[in-house]
Amino acid sequence: MKQLLCLILFILAFSSGKGQFTMHKMVTVGYAYQNQSFGEVGGKLLFLKTDDVIYRIGASALFGRVNSKFVAMPKIQGDILLNFEKNVDLYHSWYFLAGAEATNKYVAPKVGVTMFGLLDLTGGYAFSIDSKGLNGKKLDGLNINFTLNIPLVLLHEYLK
Repeated sequence: MKQLLCLILFILAFSSGKGQFTMHKMVTVGYAYQNQSFGEVGGKLLFLKTDDVIYRIGASALFGRVNSKFVAMPKIQGDILLNFEKNVDLYHSWYFLAGAEATNKYVAPKVGVTMFGLLDLTGGYAFSIDSKGLNGKKLDGLNINFTLNIPLVLLHEYLK
């Protein structure tokens, strides 16, 4: 997982020839299916220089019941959001999303779509990295995520 995070940070650091990235903090809540249903709570950092290519990195926790026992599992992820319609902010409602996520039990590349970078629907295939699994259940195969990303600025304004 450390190698994946280092790779994401390396790409972010050297992908911008000139200029600064703007960073936005977000709280995330969602649902993940990985041979089992999990709820997800965490945070993400969104980096953008232009509005057509956006980078996100995040960390969260997955919570659920596996073989009648409550479990919590850490997750890190990195995404690239792409929309090549430049300088048309009003029509930037959807982005193509490509990324990867990793836990201490599996690694999963994923693709999907996101609306305004706030509501994500992604799917992929997970590869198990732990032969024991989680409470005896191996976590590999189809991976589906539905996530709501709430910018902290929006929360701050709402709670005023």
